[in-house]
Amino acid sequence: MLTLTDRLSAEGYRVEAVGNGNAALERGTGEAFDIILLDVMLPERDGFDVCRTLRQRGVAAPILMLTARGQVVDRVVGLRLGADDYLTKPFEMLELVARIEALLRRAPQSAPASIEQYQFGDVRVDFRRAEVTRDGAPIELAAREFKLLRYFIEHRGATISRDELLNEVWGYHAMPTTRTVDVHVAWLRQKLEPNPKHPQYIHTIHGLGYKFVDR
Repeated sequence: MLTLTDRLSAEGYRVEAVGNGNAALERGTGEAFDIILLDVMLPERDGFDVCRTLRQRGVAAPILMLTARGQVVDRVVGLRLGADDYLTKPFEMLELVARIEALLRRAPQSAPASIEQYQFGDVRVDFRRAEVTRDGAPIELAAREFKLLRYFIEHRGATISRDELLNEVWGYHAMPTTRTVDVHVAWLRQKLEPNPKHPQYIHTIHGLGYKFVDR
């Protein structure tokens, strides 16, 4: 039987899991995560306590509470303690993924300019210098390609529509078409993917858009 970790990994997310509240608190405060899925019924320390303590310690990552409890009071408690959303078990995987993507979109993303570098596979992106290398060898990207890559990395794990990319990367006053997005994505794949015909990082989500996945 597939675990939740297995199923989220299959969706393209990089998942780290722990089995009790103390470990969740330690990992949650010691490392940076894009989103935290927190089961209320954890051993040693329940999810409500973990959520409250994470917020007290300044952890700003979105928190999605998962629980078998369905009472309104439990949902209210979780949200008042700092959770961003609440999903009652059993739930459909599609709904969970939709909730995760919604939280990732709303959350303030770590701006590449503030982290200087980002690496996926053998590709390293230097945001301060606007340089991209593979195994130390430079990769030439046009300014628009670099901006598109930056937006993908900022919103990694989220499905992004072509219209959103046109608005955010090209700008409202530009007059490109969605085909322009497809062409630029193809160019990025040619330069960055180990096998452009079978993309490992920039995935096409048919009927929706694209998703940048760093496994």
